Amino acid sequence: MENNAIEVMLKHRSIRKFTAERVDKALLEEIVACGLRASNTGNMQLYSVIATEEEPLRTELCGLHFGQCATAPLWLTVCVDVNRYHHYCRVNGCDEPYGNLLWFLSGLVDATLFAQNLCIAAEAKGLGFCYLGTVMYNTAKIAQLLKCPKGVVPVIALAMGHPAEEGRMSERLGCDAVLHSEVYHDPTDQEIVRTHAVRDNDPFNRQMVKENGTRNYCEIFTTKRYPREANEAISGELKAFLEENFFATL
Repeated sequence: MENNAIEVMLKHRSIRKFTAERVDKALLEEIVACGLRASNTGNMQLYSVIATEEEPLRTELCGLHFGQCATAPLWLTVCVDVNRYHHYCRVNGCDEPYGNLLWFLSGLVDATLFAQNLCIAAEAKGLGFCYLGTVMYNTAKIAQLLKCPKGVVPVIALAMGHPAEEGRMSERLGCDAVLHSEVYHDPTDQEIVRTHAVRDNDPFNRQMVKENGTRNYCEIFTTKRYPREANEAISGELKAFLEENFFATL
């Protein structure tokens, strides 16, 4: 079992094209059960996951992710959720002290661990998925579409189903880039160049540089994908949403 899990993780590929076959309900519940076994803060499990399969809701949700992975039969939206725990507190006549930054971050860690366990289980069962960072671009609209009450914040989106493609294995930085011994080692310019060569020299990435007309691969991120202006605008929208729908839950 251990070797199987390692093999699944080392062979991970994002899948963006899916067959029309739906994910069996029993299989969905099995992979969610694997997610539930993930470590979490105080065993409070400050997350929920919304499975969206039916039309027209599925298409509307896909639209809020800019039409990505349109053939996915199943969308999983993982949310930070203190609404459920606050309800538990009320039922037991206790204070409701979790609508703040500390517990948003705790819930975000919980939701991430849950989602990763679920994804490993999904791949082990032959399913494919793609993580969509665009959940942060339309948080308020996604929350409204999925009828999330205050205290529930969408943070992770997964398009999932039976793969209709093998998918490309993306390059990854190596241990020499991310593993520090005893204390943090601030890398030199030369070390940055060396450890990021796997990314900068990747043929797919080099083609992306050519197509985007940028000086290097890094500039694709800073000027095309995630430029400063967009980062600040989205951050402002997220801050406003959290202030109204999470930090104001008490």
